[in-house]
Amino acid sequence: MSPSQRHVSGIGVSAGLVAGPVVHLPDPVSEPPAGVRLHPSHDHDAEARRIPAAAAQVTADLERAAAAASGDTADVLAAAATIAADPTLSADAQRRVQTEHLVPERAVWEAAAEVSRQFLALGGHFAERVGDIEDIRDRVIAALTGRPAPGVPEHSEPFVLVALDLAPSTTAALDPARVLAVVTDGAGPTSHTAIVANALGIPAVVAAQGASALLAEGTQVLVNGSTGLVTIEPDAAELAAARAATARPRVLTGPGRTSDGHPVQLLANVANPEQALLAAEVGAEGVGLFRSEFCFLGREQAPSRAEQVDAYRQVFAAFPGRKVVIRTLDSGADKPLPFLSMGYEENPALGLRGLRTSARWPELLDEQLAAIAEASAAEDATVWVMAPMVATVDEAEDFVAACHRHGLAEPGVMVEVPSAALLSGQILAHAHFASIGTNDLTQYAMAADRLLGSLAHLSDPWQPAVLQLIASTCAGGAQQGRPVGVCGEAASHTALATVLVGLGVSSLSMAPRALPDVAAALGAVTLEECRTVARIALAASSAHDARAAVRARLPQLDALGL
Repeated sequence: MSPSQRHVSGIGVSAGLVAGPVVHLPDPVSEPPAGVRLHPSHDHDAEARRIPAAAAQVTADLERAAAAASGDTADVLAAAATIAADPTLSADAQRRVQTEHLVPERAVWEAAAEVSRQFLALGGHFAERVGDIEDIRDRVIAALTGRPAPGVPEHSEPFVLVALDLAPSTTAALDPARVLAVVTDGAGPTSHTAIVANALGIPAVVAAQGASALLAEGTQVLVNGSTGLVTIEPDAAELAAARAATARPRVLTGPGRTSDGHPVQLLANVANPEQALLAAEVGAEGVGLFRSEFCFLGREQAPSRAEQVDAYRQVFAAFPGRKVVIRTLDSGADKPLPFLSMGYEENPALGLRGLRTSARWPELLDEQLAAIAEASAAEDATVWVMAPMVATVDEAEDFVAACHRHGLAEPGVMVEVPSAALLSGQILAHAHFASIGTNDLTQYAMAADRLLGSLAHLSDPWQPAVLQLIASTCAGGAQQGRPVGVCGEAASHTALATVLVGLGVSSLSMAPRALPDVAAALGAVTLEECRTVARIALAASSAHDARAAVRARLPQLDALGL
């Protein structure tokens, strides 16, 4: 095997260095032959009734998996179960069995194709759900035909899962005890695969073009989830070096800081009280992103103030004396709420979402701020509040005034829109802090849907244009003497974390399991080294070049297995 064939390169999105045998995700359910119909002697009604029964079985399986999971994983599985339970697809498929006499599996295929066509025509959030519809379609067909459900295969030993891409429900079902690492040809740095793998602590490499063809079933591989490099049939020396680099498990033992003592707050992203407790247990210095949507999702009407107060207090109580940054409701786009009738939007990602909903429903924000203030007064956490999707100075000024009316002393903004990055100095003349959501900032700066694997090369926070926007935000913060943090997936990438600190970021918020690795990376570099690699990354002409140049300048990360 030539040296070039010994390696497959992609984008590392979840740190870790592991070796194991390759297992491929099973082939997807194939399209049932067109034109196959039931024999006239068959009971067509009985055959049609098999479809909702199969859908119910799929729904129950997904609900059980969601109940056994937590956090982002549970959310993805619950969303898939909701789609499976929707009667629209089943009803159309039943009609095709009864009127066209199609066999049930073909009827389901054609009904799903029709729903997918409608969603693609609607665009935006609806178009993004086509993959979910196809996943449910395959699961229902598998139930109808008696074959195993699509998803992670069983294997006699832990393995490296290799796939063209992973459906959200498959990603959510990953078990760290079985899956050592994930390598995909598709997906992107901000995809479900990246986010869930990071949350579970499974090393992952995405956008590794050709991986499925080059990594044969059963082949031993060494996966580096930091560098994005997959080594085929590693030799004894390579395995020994990997074992040495990961021999001592890393734990968070104190506040984040560089090797020369420059402080960098290491915070956690949490979405519910359970995750807050986990973050506190691993030693997070606080919470940099408390997603408040869990109070609102899956409801027919908004939660009462009392319900919100109770939920927020549980998170605040886990961090007495420490900072908790709560984000106000970020609805719209991929988080629609039944009780907010937004009407049809050509592109919901660019529509009425985040803080913009308060223009139409001001009472919703007012009630939430009142609940946050009440919960904060009842606990000892230092509560900061930030608004998502701020795009103008006026929006920031209005939000700060609303927070002050409720006695909330630390109002801030999320920087997810390029205009906010470019106007950060003026925005931070009003807001007390900024937190950069790198997932959305990258999506909007590069005009690339972050869930599309075909655009993974663009959906990369290492893009120099994205780093320029982060630098602009930090410059605005420095101008006003305001702190700027990062709470997107970029904060959990060890090499990129050093760049962010060099650009002027004062806090990094991430999935709790990523905190020890980022602490180790920062503890291995000086502030001046961070500033040097920041300049190198900004001067690069591509994300690939930026990543490679920075890692070449920081060999200590390789020595640490980061």
